[in-house]
Amino acid sequence: MLAKKILVVDDEESIRKTFVLLLSEKYRVVAAKDAEEALDKQKNGYDLIIADLRLPGKDGVELVAELRRRGYRGEVILISAHAELVDPSILSWLRIGHFFAKPLELDAI
Repeated sequence: MLAKKILVVDDEESIRKTFVLLLSEKYRVVAAKDAEEALDKQKNGYDLIIADLRLPGKDGVELVAELRRRGYRGEVILISAHAELVDPSILSWLRIGHFFAKPLELDAI
């Protein structure tokens, strides 16, 4: 059984599938299409959450804020095609470890 568990949250199916394909060789990867599904699946506990900034319903920042309120202490990577919308102070406040702009340069991750 793989030790590290990763939750990928993105409303774009192709992005979710790509992350699962790339990471599932070394990690246990689960995908969610929105924040509500992610919050439900997070009950299983994850070491890392990779979330898109723009999601239907709650956005990525709201998702991470809710996860932190619920006691999640793990790592978070936020991704977005809208880097200009990201406030660095929010990233720090929510203890978001990394932010990557889409399209992703996989060598950077």
